[in-house]
Amino acid sequence: MTGSLTDRQAALVATLVAGAPLPAGFDDRLVGVARSALLRKRAGETARHWPLLAAGLGERWFPVFADWAATRPTRGSLRDGWDLARRLVAESRLPALAAEELAIRETGWRYDGDTAPRRRRLPAVRRVGGALVCQVAGRIRVVPLRRR
Repeated sequence: MTGSLTDRQAALVATLVAGAPLPAGFDDRLVGVARSALLRKRAGETARHWPLLAAGLGERWFPVFADWAATRPTRGSLRDGWDLARRLVAESRLPALAAEELAIRETGWRYDGDTAPRRRRLPAVRRVGGALVCQVAGRIRVVPLRRR
């Protein structure tokens, strides 16, 4: 093994959390086990912040999350879930159950995908399924739309 201890540790962490190549001198199987355990922990933390997203995917939650997160270092479970939900929207795979959760989040918070989410100050409206999600003065309401 060459390089300083700090460099080797950074390479190992990148392998564990961001899908970087395995550094020389480490057991591939053991690193894989640790990586899988960290992904499960990360998925559980994200599911706590995004329960309807996790419930909407059901048994597919961990495989979908792990596939998405395998090459992305975490930026926190709130942002992980938000980024995953937006990816699923782009792929037309967001479960209906999670669509309202995402709409509520996006009416109450500003998140550009790069910087930390911030509370919205101005009113916001999102349409989801058969409802409007409205945020005014920090209060969020889900208003069902009448069907004709």
